[in-house]
Amino acid sequence: QVQLVESGGGLVQPGGSLRLSCAASGSIFKIGNMGWYRQAPGKQRELVATITSGGSTNYADSVKGRFTISRDNAKNTVYLQMNSLKPEDTAVYYCNSELVATTRSLYDLWGQGTQVTVSS
Repeated sequence: QVQLVESGGGLVQPGGSLRLSCAASGSIFKIGNMGWYRQAPGKQRELVATITSGGSTNYADSVKGRFTISRDNAKNTVYLQMNSLKPEDTAVYYCNSELVATTRSLYDLWGQGTQVTVSS
């Protein structure tokens, strides 16, 4: 079995920083694109940032310049460094990964979600 496990969420004051991690585990053959999404109460899930296997990144306009997505292929992990956090960043953050299992089956996996709350 393969899965994504997220960590790093929590409560932070406006202007603060958090670093989210998402590690893929299981019988993994290859990991492709990875990304972070978020969903605030009463709102649709939205893309935050993506990163390809080659390291190309893409960001939502609302987080560009404040958030940085990165990956460590040796650890099968994607990170989201969040700086200058604002109350409007409050949401449940989900990681996503395209991967190929050792069976050669393709998967589009989602993490369990981690709560990020920005409040004074």
